[in-house]
Amino acid sequence: MEKALAWIEEKLLPPLSKLAEQRHLQAVRDGIISTMPMIMIGSFFVLIVNFPVPAWKELIAPYVAQIMIPYRITVGLMAVYAAYGMGSVLAQSYKLDGTSGGVLSLGAFLMTIVPQVAVSEATGNSLGFTLPMTYLGGAGMFTAILSMIIAVEILRFCKEHNVTIRMPEQVPPAVARSFEAIIPGMIVITLMWFVAVILKININEVLMGVFSPLVSIAGNSYAGVIIPVLLITILWSAGVHGVSVIGSIMRPIWIVLLEQNITAVAEGRVATNIGTEGFFDLFVWIGGSGGTLALCVLMLFCKSSYLKQIGKLSIVPGIFNINEPVVFGAPIVVNPILAIPFIVGPAITTTITYIAMKLDLVARVSVVAPFAVPAPIKAYLSTGGDWRAVILVLINFTISLLIYYPFVKSYDKKLLAEEVITETIA
Repeated sequence: MEKALAWIEEKLLPPLSKLAEQRHLQAVRDGIISTMPMIMIGSFFVLIVNFPVPAWKELIAPYVAQIMIPYRITVGLMAVYAAYGMGSVLAQSYKLDGTSGGVLSLGAFLMTIVPQVAVSEATGNSLGFTLPMTYLGGAGMFTAILSMIIAVEILRFCKEHNVTIRMPEQVPPAVARSFEAIIPGMIVITLMWFVAVILKININEVLMGVFSPLVSIAGNSYAGVIIPVLLITILWSAGVHGVSVIGSIMRPIWIVLLEQNITAVAEGRVATNIGTEGFFDLFVWIGGSGGTLALCVLMLFCKSSYLKQIGKLSIVPGIFNINEPVVFGAPIVVNPILAIPFIVGPAITTTITYIAMKLDLVARVSVVAPFAVPAPIKAYLSTGGDWRAVILVLINFTISLLIYYPFVKSYDKKLLAEEVITETIA
């Protein structure tokens, strides 16, 4: 194990560290994360409509359409929010105006969706031009990413080559920045118009066709859930923030899968995608990456004063899914004794959770609950009130305890012996 960690540190870490710092991936990560509040709010309205109490469903049945409007304006438009957020982050990484980057990115994305004339089913009257919502949600996420890159890179090119409208120094900065974005904005909008309207290329359909095999693999195959878990835990064990690296790559796919689940439940159907980000957060990362809440509990009963102290400091954050204190305090990083259960435990709980969902023993995730909600409660809410999800969390937590136990016992003996020697010398 020590040789494996040394190889990872020497050979694998440098390129992965560069990947984690790659500005476009960081923009995707931070931009999509910025949409989480809207997704949480919208998914809770879905939970309100589908709360598993027959009397409640009967009571709100006449008002379902009205209750679901916040969902359609939040989850249903997540690619819109993401396009602005990602564009703003990427522009700021180039030290450009974040607002201009966000607006141009959003404009480029919306230009890929051609307005259509809608007719009221009730009256037959024209409703004027409307934007179809098919690709404004999760299905448009890949297009939002492409639009962000095109828009901000054109903005950067124009800025670096002085292809902008410069205003006198007396003009307020906000006004000057808006004028600087006119020429790059004209290029961006014209380009996207030419592709979508003149060439009649539906960029959203093309990208969804390209990425659909990956979405399918990530959402409903064992490989789609076990590979991210192994990569994340191995990277963490070597000192790299695994979720930052792997999450930056996988999160657009996870978002698409989640939106499909939320939409299915909102329409009265059953969520079918397994590999959403909630799969990992709720059932695998109990207490944080590596399922470290079990480790925190075991350290409370250690004889080593150091481990017991780390356990006391880590248990409360661990309950709320924050595990940096134990990851770097125990430590797990570059520590073969604890790295083994840190990698093996999540692999086993991932397998169990995948089988449980594949056999429809537990509902798939269709609600986004706040990150810091403790696992059993969060699992119940995120699966639309499925009590079996709570049982699965408890089973996985127990398995994590059993896997960590012999390694913690061994590590405790090692540290206790070192403490005794230190005290004797003192």
